[in-house]
Amino acid sequence: MPDTASTEGAAELVASVAPRRSAQEQLRAAGLEILGPCERLSQQPGLMEQSALLHDFSPEEADILGQAMLRVRAQPGQVLIAEDEASDWMLMLLRGTVDVGKRRVGPSAQGEQAGETTRLAVLKEGAVLGEMSMLDGEPRYASCWAISEVEAAVLTRAAVAGLITSHPGVGAKLLVKITQLLAQRLRNTSNQLVKVLQKS
Repeated sequence: MPDTASTEGAAELVASVAPRRSAQEQLRAAGLEILGPCERLSQQPGLMEQSALLHDFSPEEADILGQAMLRVRAQPGQVLIAEDEASDWMLMLLRGTVDVGKRRVGPSAQGEQAGETTRLAVLKEGAVLGEMSMLDGEPRYASCWAISEVEAAVLTRAAVAGLITSHPGVGAKLLVKITQLLAQRLRNTSNQLVKVLQKS
């Protein structure tokens, strides 16, 4: 049986940073179509196998998580996440392809102009975006654009806090998976940095 004080403390910690605008306001302002809750997430074709976030979730747990998420749709070229914007939600791609890029800062290489965008990744179904800002409320590190029509599940910090309170097992599993994803990204970044330093 979960410790109630610990569960409430974790929920308060996750919800502690207040967003400037609600997630729905931010999503609508970005021109994204809100389709409603992500019902029956476990029945999304291939998602349970493709998404690292859901690998250890049972279908029942995935459906509980889906009920806490909003489904949104973006058209090709639309921005889903804007660099330097402060927001408190993350995305899991359900359908379509997304381009991730960051504006260049500092001296540009030959033929490059200041302010151009460096492509960081192209992501497909099952990928998770924006989890760092969802957790800490800091401005977004990079921007994400829809390459094709995209549907995504949006998870807010408030929804995570709600899961920790109402479904502690699912909330705890979710936080562990997000931590693992962040650790893997940090490891990959460290490896890339070592390669760059070895070349110079």
